[in-house]
Amino acid sequence: MLSITVTVTHSDNENYLNSISKTCGVNMAKTVVLIGKNPEITGSIIDELSDNHYKFHILDSIENLDKDIIETSCNCIILDLDSITVDNRTIRALTIQYPHIYFLCISEDRFHPELKDAICYHIYACLTKPLDYDELLYWLRCIDNESDSQNKKDKDS
Repeated sequence: MLSITVTVTHSDNENYLNSISKTCGVNMAKTVVLIGKNPEITGSIIDELSDNHYKFHILDSIENLDKDIIETSCNCIILDLDSITVDNRTIRALTIQYPHIYFLCISEDRFHPELKDAICYHIYACLTKPLDYDELLYWLRCIDNESDSQNKKDKDS
């Protein structure tokens, strides 16, 4: 696997990062936002994200998510359902407010009847713990591919 280290000294180099990302197949342009309070889980996920060239941002709650989404240029939010409190209405509101962002959930429980509507209609994928990192990376690649094809459609129209 190709490994590239890029040091950016100016904040206006987003286009440069995007061009490297496209040329080398390395995801440098988008950020995965991880919302959870368990440092053991978040630590292992960020290790995996780093090893696979994903930028990440960690939050311990959904408050101030607006500010962080704007600052990080994210295309995916991972919710740790075991460590944060979230309901159907909140997830629905987030997906309506940010239709360009994909939401993944992780949990030890296979079923969340209280989130049935959100999982059916608004969550891109639910992963169970212990987390299979190959599965996580698969879903992140799917999101990258869908984001790329959506961006291409937007540019063509």
